[in-house]
Amino acid sequence: MAGGHRGRRLVATTVVRYQLRERDMQQWIIGIVSSAAVLLLAWGVSIAGADQGKQYADVAVFVWCGIFAFGVQWLLFIHAWLAHTEKFFDLAGSLTYMTVFIAAVLLSAAYDPRSLIIAAAIIVWALRLGPFLYFRIKKAGGDRRFHSIRNSFPTFFMTWTLQGSWVYLTSCAALAAVTSSRTAELDALFFVGLGIWLFGFAIEVIADRQKTAFRAEPENAQRFIQSGLWAWSRHPNYFGEIVLWAGIAVMAYPALAGWQILTLFAPLWVLLQMTAISGTRMLEARANKIWGHDPDYQAYKKATPLLMLWPPRRPTA
Repeated sequence: MAGGHRGRRLVATTVVRYQLRERDMQQWIIGIVSSAAVLLLAWGVSIAGADQGKQYADVAVFVWCGIFAFGVQWLLFIHAWLAHTEKFFDLAGSLTYMTVFIAAVLLSAAYDPRSLIIAAAIIVWALRLGPFLYFRIKKAGGDRRFHSIRNSFPTFFMTWTLQGSWVYLTSCAALAAVTSSRTAELDALFFVGLGIWLFGFAIEVIADRQKTAFRAEPENAQRFIQSGLWAWSRHPNYFGEIVLWAGIAVMAYPALAGWQILTLFAPLWVLLQMTAISGTRMLEARANKIWGHDPDYQAYKKATPLLMLWPPRRPTA
């Protein structure tokens, strides 16, 4: 009997070890393939964005910006991996945006008003959002998105690589405009884009503040927010971010030349990322898991648009 028991334990241990090795192998494959895919996409974008753009040391400044975007992420990943922490992940994203646009302006000597305002708008946005997310995660004690991946080297590295691609791809139209060899005077279209950016930025800030105030009340710990802008959209902060990047693209358009025009896909990339890849898709799944059985939440979902700000639908009799 003892020998049989030990035999069963040995078999069970062998099976567990095999499953762990298989899981580790899958993580390595996913990490390598995903990292390679986003790097390939970034390379394709760099070809378009560098067309007719300024150069530094015989390399297009647009390409340098891509190198900086991934380089900053990978350098910060080293510390994050050694410390097994994700707490400054969002701060790292903001730092990368700032580094990339300061480099774009300086290396291109892009001191015209359009370039400076575009760069300033993105830096202001990054300076606001990064610290906001950092302190929110710090208060929460951690970021639940990373609980299952921060101890896996390939998956954790992939996440930082994805953030580098997020920085580069979301801002590619702005980077193309700043590094372009074409200088465009400020025109009506620029001010339309600036107005769109201001509107989106205001929506994002207000939505974040409203939710922070809501969460600060102990009685709301297990409740979902449905007041303020959140009565008009289930994700108004994401709506604001999509709108502000659309405004950036409108401001950038007149300065684009040649293949740089293809970088105008940037707002669509933000929309795709916010709705289909992560963003609302993940948050909606989590909300359904928590409140899916709640009739009030079901009524809220039915009456409130997923993303776009719109007056809530009145319940039908």
